[in-house]
Amino acid sequence: MSTVSEYIDINKEQFKHELFDFLRIPSISTDSDYKNEIKDAANFLLNNLKSLDLDRTELFETDGNPIVYGELITDESKPTVLVYGHYDVQPPDPMDLWETPPFDPKVRDGDIYGRGASDDKGQSFTHVKALEAYQKTDTDFPVNIKFIFEGEEEIGSPNLVPFIKEHKGLLECDMVLISDTAMFAEDTPSITYGLRGLAYMEMEVQGPNRDLHSGVYGGAVDNPANVLCEIIAQLKDDDGVIQIDGFYDDVIELTEEDREAYQKLPFDEEEYKQNLGLKALKGEKGYNTLERTSARPTLDVNGMWSGYQGEGAKTVLPSKAGAKVSMRLVPDQDPKKVAKLFKEHVESIAPDTVTVKVAEHHGGHPAITDLSFYGLQAAADAFEAVYDKEPLFAREGGSIPIVADFQKVLGAQSILMGFGLNSDAIHSPNEKFALKDFYRGIHTSAKFFELLPDYS
Repeated sequence: MSTVSEYIDINKEQFKHELFDFLRIPSISTDSDYKNEIKDAANFLLNNLKSLDLDRTELFETDGNPIVYGELITDESKPTVLVYGHYDVQPPDPMDLWETPPFDPKVRDGDIYGRGASDDKGQSFTHVKALEAYQKTDTDFPVNIKFIFEGEEEIGSPNLVPFIKEHKGLLECDMVLISDTAMFAEDTPSITYGLRGLAYMEMEVQGPNRDLHSGVYGGAVDNPANVLCEIIAQLKDDDGVIQIDGFYDDVIELTEEDREAYQKLPFDEEEYKQNLGLKALKGEKGYNTLERTSARPTLDVNGMWSGYQGEGAKTVLPSKAGAKVSMRLVPDQDPKKVAKLFKEHVESIAPDTVTVKVAEHHGGHPAITDLSFYGLQAAADAFEAVYDKEPLFAREGGSIPIVADFQKVLGAQSILMGFGLNSDAIHSPNEKFALKDFYRGIHTSAKFFELLPDYS
C-alpha cells in the first residue's frame, strides 16, 4: 500500500491538472445547447478508464446522455464494488456572482473553484485516480471494480434506471460506492447512511386570457399572482407542519435512539446561522435543526414568476403565475403518492376564479443503509486511516434518487463516502472543493479497496 500512497503523493499536481481539464467542460444537462459538451465530458472519463488497462470500457448511448462504463475483474471470489458518479453539472447562473469564471477552475485559499468541483466531478474522479495508483504501480487490485458514470443526474436520471434494469447482470455487485455527499464539517470525516427522497412539482395559475390594466380591471378580476401566494401560504401552518392531507401517513418517526445519535453530532447552531447570514432559524416545531434538515420531510418553493419584472413600473394584472415546489421525503414516503396528494390538495384549495395546473417533474425514493453492513465498516476504517479521526455517521437532507434504485434493482446497499462540505456552494455561484480533500479522497478510496476484502 505504501507504493500506492507514494504514487498518489508524487502525482498530485498531475491529478489536479486532469481534474481541471474535466472541470473546464461545461457539461450542463439542463440545457440542450450543451449536448456536445456532455459528450466531451463522457469521452474524457472513457479515455481515463481506457488508460488503466481495464477488462472492459464502453460508452453506452441512451435516449438522453451517454453512460460511461468500465470494469476490472480480479477474482470472482472477492467483493465487487460498483462506483457510481455523474459528469453532468448544474447551470452556472447567476453568472455575475462568480468571482472567477465557472468553467475556468482556479485555486484560492486551498479550494478549487469551478462548477462541478464538488458536485460531482471532483469527488467521483477520486476513485478513478485511486485505481490508477494501483494499476500504474503494478500493485494487485484487491477487489473487483465496476464504474458507471451518467450525464443526467441533475435532471433526475431519466435514462439510468432503465439502463440498470436492462443491464442488471453487467452491473451485478456487492455494494455501490458513491462520493456525492458532504462531510459533517471540515476535517471531520463522515459517512452518510441515509438520504431523503424527492417529489418535485410545478404549478401554474391561469386567470384572464391576457395581461390586464390593473386600474381598469383591478378589483373585478382575481389576480393569479395573489392566488398563487394564497395557495402557497396554505401549504404549511405557523409551526412548519405541512397541511396536505395524508402527507405524513407513511413517515417513520424518529426513535429515541435516533434522536440521541443526533445529540452527539458536533453541531454549533450559532455558527450555522452566522455562516448563512441569518439572525434566526425556522422549521417544524418539535425538532432540532439537524433533525429538520435530514430526517423530517419538507416543502419548499424553489422559484416563482408572474407579471412585470423589468425596470421601473408597469401597472399590470398578470394573466398567469407559476411556482416550482420541492418536497424532501423520508422513509417510507413514496414520491408518486406524495406528488398525487400535492396535486389533489392544491386543486382542492384553488378558487374557481382561476384555473390551476399541477405537473410532476421528477422524484426519488429515500434510502437508508444498514449501519452493520461490512462495506460501511471498511469505509469507516479507511477514513480513520487517512484523516486520523474516527468518522461520524449521519443522515443527509439531500437526495440521490439512484441510491434507492440500486438497492431495489441490484439488491446492493450504497456506501456514501463524501469528501465535500455543505459549504461548498454546490448548485450556487462559486462552487468549491478543498484541494486537500481531493487528495485525501484519493488516498481514502485506495485504502478502502485495500481493506474491504478483510471485512467480507
